[in-house]
Amino acid sequence: MAAAVRVLAAGARLRVLPGGLSTAVRSLCSQPVSVNERIENKRRAALLGGGQRRIEAQHKRGKLTARERISLLLDPGSFVESDMFVEHRCADFGMAADKNKFPGDSVVTGHGRIHGRLVYIFSQDFTVFGGSLSGAHAQKICKIMDQALTVGAPVIGLNDSGGARIQEGVESLAGYADIFLDTSYLFITGPDVVKSVTNEDVTQEELGGAKTHTTMSGVAHRAFENDVDALCNLREFFNFLPLSNQDPAPIRECHDPSDRLVPELDTVVPLESTKAYDMVDIVHSVVDEREFFEIMPHYAKNIIVGFARMNGRTVGIVGNQPKVASGCLDINSSVKGARFVRFCDAFNIPLITFVDVPGFLPGTAQEYGGIIRHGAKLLYAFAEATVPKVTVITRKAYGGAYDVMSSKHLCGDTNYAWPTAEIAVMGAKGAVEIIFKGHENVEAAQAEYIEKFANPFPAAVRGFVDDIIQPSITRARICRDLDVLVSKKVHRPWRKHANIPL
Repeated sequence: MAAAVRVLAAGARLRVLPGGLSTAVRSLCSQPVSVNERIENKRRAALLGGGQRRIEAQHKRGKLTARERISLLLDPGSFVESDMFVEHRCADFGMAADKNKFPGDSVVTGHGRIHGRLVYIFSQDFTVFGGSLSGAHAQKICKIMDQALTVGAPVIGLNDSGGARIQEGVESLAGYADIFLDTSYLFITGPDVVKSVTNEDVTQEELGGAKTHTTMSGVAHRAFENDVDALCNLREFFNFLPLSNQDPAPIRECHDPSDRLVPELDTVVPLESTKAYDMVDIVHSVVDEREFFEIMPHYAKNIIVGFARMNGRTVGIVGNQPKVASGCLDINSSVKGARFVRFCDAFNIPLITFVDVPGFLPGTAQEYGGIIRHGAKLLYAFAEATVPKVTVITRKAYGGAYDVMSSKHLCGDTNYAWPTAEIAVMGAKGAVEIIFKGHENVEAAQAEYIEKFANPFPAAVRGFVDDIIQPSITRARICRDLDVLVSKKVHRPWRKHANIPL
């Protein structure tokens, strides 16, 4: 009986519980449901950034949003976002109000793939506080940089920011920017500050626009018509680079025969030594499938630099441009070339140099600007580089500029000269005016000088060039040399860092 009572009591309790259980379950489950709703609400808010009105304003300016840029740049479906729920921590100037809190703050971060290769990315969101950099914003970027360093992957930054977030003071003292035609600007101080300090009237475009930084200052490497054009070019550029400095230069399948002859090169250099030609034509003829991704094409145009492939292998191209200032080296071209050479050396990319240089550009502006110091940067960069280095002298190689352009004296691995090459201290006319000053028969003296020095033989007999080759076989010889040099190793004494003449 007692047992029955106990069961009945248990049953009684069970009869009471159904109603109570329903209430209890609703109470216990209400919290997870609320959390899930909050998660989804936060996600939706993060995807909208600063809201639909600001997105439309961004589109009216001809610009994509941060997320649209990521979607266009990365392989479809490959983007994995991080820190979507991070918010700024500023409480001053009304920033603590809910209307001023945006999930993810003013930057979208994460990782994805470009043509199947891993890349980390951050994209500043101009719809949220003008993309201004807050402490949280900086924290998100630093986190993916640390992650990229851990796995040996590159980081791409898509900058669209007004600079530091003023409301956060010193916590936000950082800023980045990118250059796109007519839609963004980069400067240390804006036009208003310039006006107040120096009384100069200058527009944003004049002070820090795309044309300014791609043609005059050299701060930006390329400018594009719009976001889509820029991101498509970025995808192409990314394919030339290794994922880190621990990886070799990328190699892809090549359908352009490595031993392909290029007969048009036999006539590309004019018979008249003073007549210009386009060095880019030579580059296009030699590289795989005529694909050449030029870097800084509108700055210091007397030297060309960029990336191409030889038999599928990424290479860096450096060349004098006879069409501009006869290919003379000056301050800007020396710095441009040195920066590119050091980049290639840092990331294991072989260097191919095409030489047609009559010397350094003379004049007081160059001397006062420090041409000796800046020219030494290019010399130092080539001398320091340990990647495979192949040099082709197409025509003029005069004076100190000859030495600077990856000559055998700077440890060039393979140095070729075309039959049109002239390797000498200076041009025949200038040399004759010095050597045979006051000579009665100047023409005969000039002919004698040309016979002795204005040809590739003096350098060849001294071993300063490895061979004199027909231009048409240039591609075949370079591809063969790169295959040989793929195992090149150079051991240098340990040092804290190099002392390039800055």
